[in-house]
Amino acid sequence: MKLPTLLAAALMLAACGKATTPETTPTETAAEPTVQSAGTLNVYSARHYDSDKLMYDAFEKDSGIRIRFREAGAPELIETMKAEGDASPADVIIASDAGTLFRFQDAGFTQGIQSDALEAAIPAHFREPAGNWFGLAKRARIIVYDPARLQPEDVDQYADLADGKLHGEICMRSSSNIYNLSLMGEFIGRWGSDEAAGWARNVVANFARQPQGGDTTQIQSIAAGECSAALVNHYYWVRLSTGTVEDKATAAKTMLSFPEQDGVGTHVNVTAAAVAAHAPNKDNAVKFIEWLATPEGQRMLTTETKEFPMVAGVPLPEGLSALPEFKQSEFPLEQLGKNQNEAQEIYDRAGWN
Repeated sequence: MKLPTLLAAALMLAACGKATTPETTPTETAAEPTVQSAGTLNVYSARHYDSDKLMYDAFEKDSGIRIRFREAGAPELIETMKAEGDASPADVIIASDAGTLFRFQDAGFTQGIQSDALEAAIPAHFREPAGNWFGLAKRARIIVYDPARLQPEDVDQYADLADGKLHGEICMRSSSNIYNLSLMGEFIGRWGSDEAAGWARNVVANFARQPQGGDTTQIQSIAAGECSAALVNHYYWVRLSTGTVEDKATAAKTMLSFPEQDGVGTHVNVTAAAVAAHAPNKDNAVKFIEWLATPEGQRMLTTETKEFPMVAGVPLPEGLSALPEFKQSEFPLEQLGKNQNEAQEIYDRAGWN
């Protein structure tokens, strides 16, 4: 059964807080202690949202554990941990995309843990099999398109983006972005390398312009008439649809397709947390990740980002309730990182850039 696509105008909801722009320099600070200290916790986060400070404050209030956090891009955090070696103070690593968590794990910076609470709250598909990381929020990689130029059936499969009928119609961001690498990682696993490479070549042949910007840029380009379809993570569109008057007007010119509803389902990835390999406060690290899987932790983790909460029964952030239920791919997330080097090679050979 094909999933109906959505008019952006259906999501004209009240504006809410927008995500901040990623920092260009690392930020390191401590949340304000509110109760007698029950120890400390050092969080290394590749997220950059104002609401995360409130999240840390709430955990401190609930637990008495004082949090110090460092925010930077994932590559910077990995380099920092390399330099710190066994003496790294990191207790918890938070990052988006299973492919990013793989990079921390592959570098030896995570450790497997066992937690009955996390195993009960988080479906097995969304946690690393040995407990090296636990998915805490979900993001779908979908197709956004111009309904004035395309019909829903034109973009109900990822393969449609490689169809010659879309020549000159496709906008994309860089292939080096982890979202595109992980999507290709699933294609390699499902289709095989040759078919995945053919898809990349044909998508490049359909480009309206060279890759540029982020996911929001692709939506804006479609609204401006520069192209008619692109891949984005769902929450970028939801943020626009619940944002300023201008943002809402941009989203209203587009529609969404959740691909592969007749088959394996839409590619879904995670924001996840891991206990650092040399965590000096391991018990507190586990307590914090378990707290993030509680209703309060889930609410604070996803309200600003517009990701889907991981834990069943948690209310959806504003704007998500208007999206349809959809079939989700169950491709093993731990495989995405293992395939990312080949994914980049495929994109490079295709001339994606």
